[in-house]
Amino acid sequence: MATTLVVNADMKSSGAPPTVPTPPTTMTIGELAGRFGLATHVLRHWESAGLLEPARDTHGRRRYDAGHITRVAVVLRAKAAGLALDDIRELLRAGDPAVRRQRLEAHREELRRRVAEAQACLDLVECALGCAHDDLADCPRFREAVAATVGGAGLPVVAATTHGEDLPTATGAERPTRWYGP
Repeated sequence: MATTLVVNADMKSSGAPPTVPTPPTTMTIGELAGRFGLATHVLRHWESAGLLEPARDTHGRRRYDAGHITRVAVVLRAKAAGLALDDIRELLRAGDPAVRRQRLEAHREELRRRVAEAQACLDLVECALGCAHDDLADCPRFREAVAATVGGAGLPVVAATTHGEDLPTATGAERPTRWYGP
């Protein structure tokens, strides 16, 4: 007589469903830092700057909860937006929405200024890339773009020569200045 053996791979000796480990309600500084790819000294610095206020266990070690995860994410996003830690602290502490809005509007204007500055630099590079002159200084469009980028300030005063030769030191320049006329 043949015996059949049936194997039940899902069977547990206790019959209870498998348990899923519950995440800890708090984490160490190393665990929080690791979650964001930060060094622990960054979180300590943010604590000293008033951005984080971790609880302490009975041994005085920092303990972070889910709220701290959100706070670190907010700080990282604010830093990516170009805000300084002092500004971030003030925005996080601002109880009055009007104060927060005013600070953010000022930062928006600074970002717009920086974007315009970067665009002017990009325009200058694109002008140089599209120039067919052997020497960029021979290109009237490039000279115009340079003058527009620096607003005319800081450009050396030069006199015209016929073939781009060095000017005599009589121009008052520290070193000979070249003029690349049209």
